[in-house]
Amino acid sequence: MIKQLSIAAIALALSAPVVAEKKFEEHNNMMDHGDGHLMDMTGGMVMGQNTDILPGGCDSIAATKEITVHAGHKYSEKFPGTMFAFDVQEYQFEPCTKLTVNFVNDDDVRHQWMMHGLPRYLYPKGMFHLEVTGPGKISGTLIFPPGDKTYLVHCDIAQHMEKGMKGQLKIGKGDGDLPSIPGVSAYVIQDDYSDSVPEKSLADTVVEEITDLQKSVVGNDSFFSGLTVIGLAIGLLVAPLLARKFKGMSGGEVITYIIDLIKEAIEIIIKAINWLVSLVKK
Repeated sequence: MIKQLSIAAIALALSAPVVAEKKFEEHNNMMDHGDGHLMDMTGGMVMGQNTDILPGGCDSIAATKEITVHAGHKYSEKFPGTMFAFDVQEYQFEPCTKLTVNFVNDDDVRHQWMMHGLPRYLYPKGMFHLEVTGPGKISGTLIFPPGDKTYLVHCDIAQHMEKGMKGQLKIGKGDGDLPSIPGVSAYVIQDDYSDSVPEKSLADTVVEEITDLQKSVVGNDSFFSGLTVIGLAIGLLVAPLLARKFKGMSGGEVITYIIDLIKEAIEIIIKAINWLVSLVKK
C-alpha cells in the first residue's frame, strides 16, 4: 500500500504544470502605429513619443537628458501603507528639454509610467505613456513645453497609483507640489501607524452614549436602534401634553387635528423653501 502511494505521489509531481519564470525583456523591436504610438506583441507600449517637433513657445531644445525609472514592489518598502512605487518620486527639468525615459519594470505584473497635462495639439490625449508587462525595459522620448508647471507621473493600472506608484515632474520651477506623493508631500488622507488611541470627538461620544442607552433599555440583540430609543424618550415627554390637548375629543376629532397640524407644518416648510430660493435668485 505504501509503495502504491509513493508511486502515485511521484506521478502527480511529474504531471504538475511547470511555470517558467519570465525572463527580463528589452522591448526594442516596436511597431510604429503613427502619432508617436509604438507597441509590440509582448506587452511593451509607448504612446505620445515626440523626438523632433518643438512645442509652441520653444525656439530650440534647451537640453537633452536621459533618465532610467524603475518600477516595482520593492521600492514601496520605504513608504508604509503602499504596495508599489517608482524608485524616484520627483524629477525637475528645464522647459523645452528633450527627455528620453528608460522605463524598467522589476515586477512580474504590468506597470506604466504616464505623464498627463501635455499640449494636446502635439501629444494625443495630452499624455506621454510607457508600459511594460512583466520584467523588462522600454524607452521613449518627449520634448517638454515651456513654462513652470508640475506634472503628475503615475501608473494607471487599477489601484497601482492609489497603492503608491506615483510621482511628480517639475518643468522649470514647477507650480507647487501635488498632494499625496510618497516622500514628497502630505497625504490627503494620512495613515496612522502609531499605538496611541485618538481622542474621541463630541459626535463619537454622543453616539456611544446613545448606544449604551439602547443596550441598557432594550438589550444588545434587539432590533431597536438608538433612534428608536430617542423617539420613545421624546414620546414619553410629549405624551402628557398631548393627553391634555386631546382630552374630551373623539377619535375622529383627534385624527382631524393631527392632519391639520401636518398640513400647517408642510405649508411652513414650503414657505421656507420659497424664501430660500428667492434669496438665491437675488
